[in-house]
Amino acid sequence: MESLKKIAITNFRSEKGHTYNKIVLTYQLFGKQLHTAPVVLINHALTGNSSVAGENGWWNAIVGDHKVIDTTKYTILAFDIPGNGYKSDEILFEYDAFTAKDIAALFGLAVQQLGITRLYAVIGSSLGGGIAWEMAVLFPDLIQYLIPIASDWKASDWILGQNKVQMQILNNSKNPLHDARMMAMLFYRTPVSFKQKFNRTKHGVAERFSVESWLLHHGKKLEERFTLHAYKVMIHLLSSIDISKQFNSEEEAFQKIKAEVIMIGIDSDLFFIPKENIETASLLNRLGKQVTYREIKSIHGHDAFLIEHTQLSYLLNEVFKPKKKQKTTN
Repeated sequence: MESLKKIAITNFRSEKGHTYNKIVLTYQLFGKQLHTAPVVLINHALTGNSSVAGENGWWNAIVGDHKVIDTTKYTILAFDIPGNGYKSDEILFEYDAFTAKDIAALFGLAVQQLGITRLYAVIGSSLGGGIAWEMAVLFPDLIQYLIPIASDWKASDWILGQNKVQMQILNNSKNPLHDARMMAMLFYRTPVSFKQKFNRTKHGVAERFSVESWLLHHGKKLEERFTLHAYKVMIHLLSSIDISKQFNSEEEAFQKIKAEVIMIGIDSDLFFIPKENIETASLLNRLGKQVTYREIKSIHGHDAFLIEHTQLSYLLNEVFKPKKKQKTTN
């Protein structure tokens, strides 16, 4: 059963140099009681939240009893990114108050405040994966396995460009959330995926193309569960991902990472393209880091991490269902 908890981080100084007396994070726990099992932190994606498991969990095909991330063996921790609007329409900060690095710092401080000294794994997809990368640099001794999925350590020019168009729509459209989401869905899937799903079919009295109806539906659904401010927060955070900002180079940033890195890309991803993941894995390998690159094969593009559950479970199996007995540290 969903149980939203709260934890306060005090005297937090943001990357912009602002100090906040108190920032309240909401989070959920699933599986084994805290401090009785290895802890897995799951960072949600752009329109996700802390409800990763259970009946309405957005990743319940991956996280649950006897699933690959097994709630009978692990404690699952999931925070809400502040400003994502989950269970609240309250606007606490300007949409660009924080960066992905700030969110990573808040999550790491909250983990420590919960008395967790070691995370078995930090796993995140898309924006959540970018925050995971930031955490691995900020808290190098905290994480055993770093698992970014359909993600990267920085926002590429392609991501920055797409997000700029999103912001223009959000600032100028008569139906900003609806229209921005329609545009985004084109990047999250692929032409081949659309052809398989719709194949130029029409339906309804107006005989609208099925693909048009589907896009309109996604725009409407996001309007029903998200606020304009929350969407701006998430788009801004996605653009702010860059672990190298405080360093002279990405190599210098990567040297901070002590976790074993398991990167999972998607061969058809048009958003976080796999070529950049492969380049990152190659650089980490040259730096002597423990790194593995694995790939989901799918026609569905970026959203494959929400669709290809069987493949993803197989790729995660080695970490979450190891053959040798693992130590319980938290």
